[in-house]
Amino acid sequence: MTTDILLAGLGLVILLLAGDALVRGAVNLALRIGVPALLVSLTIVAFGTSAPELLISVAAILDGAPGIAMGNVVGSNTANILLVLGIPALMSGLDTEGHDTRKTYTMMIAASVLFIALAFLGPFTWWHGLILLAGLSLVLGHAFRTARNHRRDTRQAAAAAADEEEIDLDGADIEMPGWKVALFLVLGLVGLPLGADILVDSAKNIAATLGVPNTVIGLTLIAIGTSLPELATTVMAAIRRQADVALGNVIGSNMFNLLAIIGVSSFVGEIPVDPALLRFDLWVMLGASLLLAPFVFLHWRMGRAWGVALSALYMGYLYLVVA
Repeated sequence: MTTDILLAGLGLVILLLAGDALVRGAVNLALRIGVPALLVSLTIVAFGTSAPELLISVAAILDGAPGIAMGNVVGSNTANILLVLGIPALMSGLDTEGHDTRKTYTMMIAASVLFIALAFLGPFTWWHGLILLAGLSLVLGHAFRTARNHRRDTRQAAAAAADEEEIDLDGADIEMPGWKVALFLVLGLVGLPLGADILVDSAKNIAATLGVPNTVIGLTLIAIGTSLPELATTVMAAIRRQADVALGNVIGSNMFNLLAIIGVSSFVGEIPVDPALLRFDLWVMLGASLLLAPFVFLHWRMGRAWGVALSALYMGYLYLVVA
């Protein structure tokens, strides 16, 4: 099993590096051909950062282990709230006062309820996917209108500074040569399926060795691994006192996990829903999401005590899943 664990780690590293390469290449290609930065930030970057999870889900379904796909999504959403927010809060606290994430948070809760309802009507097939992708289009449309209105209001309020206003896109470099853009794209397009295939195969072997369902591996090992980029982003946001970035990162990631990943994957093949998910894990995911309500609507400060509580809840959840 040691070899499988090492291979799983290798697959995860390849996935994360390939996902980053794909985002960098796609962002710079889009900007070079004149695609507005606003549209790039809402589409290419958003989908690119979710590419590892998407490729894992597709590879798992094609490899006959759809439980990994479902476990990855549900487990990642739970980890994003309890672990990805818990650790930064434990480190320095998150001050949510003055940051309005009410609309996006409400959409995340709606997406969670929709996902759970469809799970009870499962297994997930193409028509479930159509509903989830319709929800995703509504979310993207709202995000585009909000960002466009914000930029227009900003220009009106400060016309003198309007020419300097730019959207900060991670990895954007207008001086990047064409060969480097092409190299990033090739590395991403080759590395993503390769890393996903290695990770899924090794995860299946680990599950077989331990005698646990594939869903459990998806809920734990793969979910934590694919939440590492969000954790890194949120830790840096906490250090910089940017609570809005931390919350926005988690909320956006969770919506994409539910609507985009399973929405697209359901067109690849049927995704059965493990009864254990219906009894326990889906409700833990929803309960963790509802824990954010006081911080979003009442602007409570997420101090170190809350960081301890959220992290402890996640450790307890992992214990129950594995046990």
